[in-house]
Amino acid sequence: MCGIAGVFQRDTSQPIDRATLVGMAAIQHHRGPDGFGCEIDAGVGFSHARLSIIDLDSDRGRQPFVSADRKLMLTANGEFYDYARLRADLTARGARFVTKSDSELVLHLYQNSGFDAMLPHLRGEFAFALADKERQTLYLVRDRFGIKPLYWTETSDGIVFGSELKVLFAHPDVQRRFSSEGVFHQLMQTMVPGTTAFDRIHQVKPGHYLEVQRNGNRLVAREAAYWDMPFPQAAERSTEVREGHWIDGVRELLVDAVQLRLQADVPVGCYLSGGIDSCSIMGLAAAATQGAVQAFTIGFDADTYDETPIAREMAEATGATHEILRIQSDHLYDFFAETLWHTERTIYNTLGVAKLLMSRRVNAMNYKVVLTGEGSDELFGGYPAFRRDMYLHGLHELPEHERAQWDQMLAKKNEQFRGAMLAEDTFEDQALESLVGFTPSCLQPWLSAGRRVPAILSPDLRRELKDYRPGEAIAAALDASALQGRHPLDKAQYVWIKTMLEGQILTWGGDRVDMANSMEARPAFLDHHLATFAASTPPTLRIKGQTEKYVLREAMKGLLPDRLYRREKFAFMAPPAHTDENKWSAMQRLAGEHLSDDAVKKTGLLDPEGVKQVFDLRGRPGTSAETQIQLDAMINHMLGVQILHQQFIGTDIPALAKTRAAELGWE
Repeated sequence: MCGIAGVFQRDTSQPIDRATLVGMAAIQHHRGPDGFGCEIDAGVGFSHARLSIIDLDSDRGRQPFVSADRKLMLTANGEFYDYARLRADLTARGARFVTKSDSELVLHLYQNSGFDAMLPHLRGEFAFALADKERQTLYLVRDRFGIKPLYWTETSDGIVFGSELKVLFAHPDVQRRFSSEGVFHQLMQTMVPGTTAFDRIHQVKPGHYLEVQRNGNRLVAREAAYWDMPFPQAAERSTEVREGHWIDGVRELLVDAVQLRLQADVPVGCYLSGGIDSCSIMGLAAAATQGAVQAFTIGFDADTYDETPIAREMAEATGATHEILRIQSDHLYDFFAETLWHTERTIYNTLGVAKLLMSRRVNAMNYKVVLTGEGSDELFGGYPAFRRDMYLHGLHELPEHERAQWDQMLAKKNEQFRGAMLAEDTFEDQALESLVGFTPSCLQPWLSAGRRVPAILSPDLRRELKDYRPGEAIAAALDASALQGRHPLDKAQYVWIKTMLEGQILTWGGDRVDMANSMEARPAFLDHHLATFAASTPPTLRIKGQTEKYVLREAMKGLLPDRLYRREKFAFMAPPAHTDENKWSAMQRLAGEHLSDDAVKKTGLLDPEGVKQVFDLRGRPGTSAETQIQLDAMINHMLGVQILHQQFIGTDIPALAKTRAAELGWE
């Protein structure tokens, strides 16, 4: 919906530079091109770049909001659903709303209920900052799954926060340098929850808030969870065994989630791939609106990775207006650097680039909002890694020979994704084994790739990280109490949700590439009411035999074409570079610019010889397809850290922000 930014200073008498706050909003103009606002009061300064979706009046919906008594200041990004009912209830209790914005709800909920009691009422995808002048407190709050980003850091003067890293870097007091551990994780794909690639730059974790309180001229900060994925312990599981109970419950809650996310004062479209996730959302949206919904599909030039035939079938079945963006995969590297400017992290596959181009097409067709299918695999066990963990650890009664057969069949059906979605060889990490009971299959490809990272690090970084254990760092960031006593499938899904969902799918596959083109994506599956019910669903109904997402398939059976209903999960990826010589040539051209000996030596992050060895191994005869996928990913990551260094460390971001503000006429 928007971009937010702000500062919270130790010393309330110290002046805040308005031009800096305006620049912090301007550098994220892509998140909110419809206007901006800025408020400063006694050591607190907020700014806001607005994408108008609810209450289109440019003046009335302007943020930051300040309460009538001027004790509260709010700047918010995202959508709060069910706001009409809550607004009516608060009005009956004496609240007086001055806008039609859903975000204003937060101010009145806080005044009526207090902070802790307010949070359970918030439903949707959001990130917001709320300052209480009387309590001398700042709250930074992020939604339950981390759909909307929220970064923060501490300077000598106080806290600086924003929707994107470049927003923080637009503040002249925020240092811009990589952390050694951050570089390591950028090169192996999987990040430690709550961290970034940059030193002392943090994310508010999903389902958490950061509370910062002034105590004299000191700031006391603490981060706390207000929600977590509620997988029950075995003794707490429902005794309800009728499949119909769970199927009907999923259907009812998903219908509700879709209907809520269709609410907007602008047209709402749908992303449509060939999976049951987006097709289910598309079908429900068409039924709820009783009209032709606009659908948007990415089509690749490689048949193996192209899902347009099934997407077209679904669009025709629902009477949707269907827009297909045909992409030549070798052109994706032309937009690689631009994509990284928005993702602010490395990407292993150019799907993120394709989604950036798709959101650009959506924007050009005058759409600001689309419904998406992200989150379904996380809730209902859709990824092949979940099935592997179910076979290996969750079905104790399954005969060993049958377990092995199922695993071999799974690997064969997912050959083109091995090395990314499934590890080539079993990889065990001691810290994760101790915490989870096994090393989740979803992390194994990237932990395996991590073994190659030291060889491509610069000698200085290699020495600094010689005893670093990435699996141990990831395990330490997970909540052990949320894993204890849970079913193995619950554990596998939980680890993915805390690592890959937030750090990958909702970042370079979601908000960052959509909002790059002022386009808001709403993942209906990640409604926390539906997620809570899905967590309580028996694991054997999420994965029944060899069928993933069984309970969702049955819930949506009436609206899915038969071919789609019976189709096995297909991981949505752009064709990797090794699958096409033209794309490989495009990657090499970019590497010639950013991974030359001179370029590598200039940044001091990588080892030129290590970089060459990756390219040599990639072209070596007999290298397996799985290894090729990992090497392609590693080259993408090496390109990524080099480009990120150029964009965020080699560029004067504060000056760029002020230039943007001047160009926009924001003052």
